[in-house]
Amino acid sequence: MRIAQIETWREDIPLTRPYEIAFRRTDSVGNVFVRLIPEHGEAGLGCAAPEHHVTGETLDDCVAALDVAGLDWLQGADVRELPRLLRELAGHLPDTPAARAAIDMALHDLLARQLDIPLVRLLGQCQQALPTSITIGIMSLEETLEEAQEYFERGFRYLKVKTGQDVEADIARLQALRQRYGDQIHIRVDPNQGYDESALLHFLRQTEDCNLEFVEQPLPVSSNMRALPRSVQDQLAADESLLSPNDALQLAAPPRACGIFNIKLMKCGGLGPARRIGEIAELAGIDLMWGCMDESRISIAAALHAAMAAPNTRYLDLDGHLDLAKDPARGGFTLDQGILKPGTDAGLGVYLD
Repeated sequence: MRIAQIETWREDIPLTRPYEIAFRRTDSVGNVFVRLIPEHGEAGLGCAAPEHHVTGETLDDCVAALDVAGLDWLQGADVRELPRLLRELAGHLPDTPAARAAIDMALHDLLARQLDIPLVRLLGQCQQALPTSITIGIMSLEETLEEAQEYFERGFRYLKVKTGQDVEADIARLQALRQRYGDQIHIRVDPNQGYDESALLHFLRQTEDCNLEFVEQPLPVSSNMRALPRSVQDQLAADESLLSPNDALQLAAPPRACGIFNIKLMKCGGLGPARRIGEIAELAGIDLMWGCMDESRISIAAALHAAMAAPNTRYLDLDGHLDLAKDPARGGFTLDQGILKPGTDAGLGVYLD
């Protein structure tokens, strides 16, 4: 089960629908792909989608980190020694978590394919399927309602609404959504650090009747979420504040800072550290959400397989592949009426066209 050849390549991918969040507008993304080819059998696949604003890793950083010349330590490695390889990976690529995630998931995929078992079963599957939210960017009230209707007609019942630029406009959009759809939809909110404490408390008071499921990272990373009332902390999901297992330890230390951890493979560096974050959360009684960037279904599948093997997974926000105008990969999972379910093929079950 040794790695005989390594291939990496970058693809620039336009989005189906450009969108705006609190700190930027996005029209296209760059993904970097990894293929680990064994001596015998199917290759393991990985994908990196760096987010400079969150982790500091640029696309150029990621491409350089995944240059094949710098991955010679993997040549000839036996994938059955996965834990050791993951420890070495963290040492080789300490500052590029998305690049690390691509190698990490390709190693996991390769091992599961060699064992002829879906990765989710190798990780200890305990859940079969969950609904995912689909994201509405920052836009006018009319555009928000129009996009929500499109998603509703496609079967999605969980909407994540981006906010954080104008709190009064945010409140109006959420009230309008709840008024139109009643209890037919679930609403999650993501201000992307766009509020201060005063704006957040005002926002929560004005949206009490909107029955929001949770609010994701409303305050800047430098803020102290523990200074908020406990009832507010329980409604919050840590995103940009949660990059690593060390961050998870600090957020989970009593009294815990939030009620939900949003795990993204591109922030933490892959399935290995993601599962450690999940275990810390489980011990602290914190629920898990699994999120994503704009990324290929290769890494969406990796996050889903890990999510379905975590007992405290409650929420999925794995819609990033839907934003891509083209994706070189297929398979990995099914998405039916907004419900995500991992596939049954070996490994991640993803294939390149």
